[in-house]
Amino acid sequence: MNKLIAIFGVAMLFACYANLATAQTPEDQLKIEQQAQDIAAKRGPFAFYFGGAFGAGLVIIGAGLGISRIGASAVESMSRQPEVAGNIQTAMIIAAALIEGATFFGLIVCMLFNN
Repeated sequence: MNKLIAIFGVAMLFACYANLATAQTPEDQLKIEQQAQDIAAKRGPFAFYFGGAFGAGLVIIGAGLGISRIGASAVESMSRQPEVAGNIQTAMIIAAALIEGATFFGLIVCMLFNN
């Protein structure tokens, strides 16, 4: 089930941001920005900023779940093998730091693409 969720998440990521990877001329970029401003004027600021807020919430939830699973697994493995607790703790801290870095990157992406 976890693999299915991961595959679905990656597919949704590519589906949502596939148009960002396409090459655009400056005129096309100005046209897209004008359309975004028109949409924001029609819907108001709440609807325009909802996507970034929703994405940031998903990033935080995912990071919280990931770090909690790392912590739970580390404590469980330390209780089974107390002699290697130091190595497990070091690996846990490194993995949590990597997840936190990816979380900050995701939050920055949500804020940048929200403008």
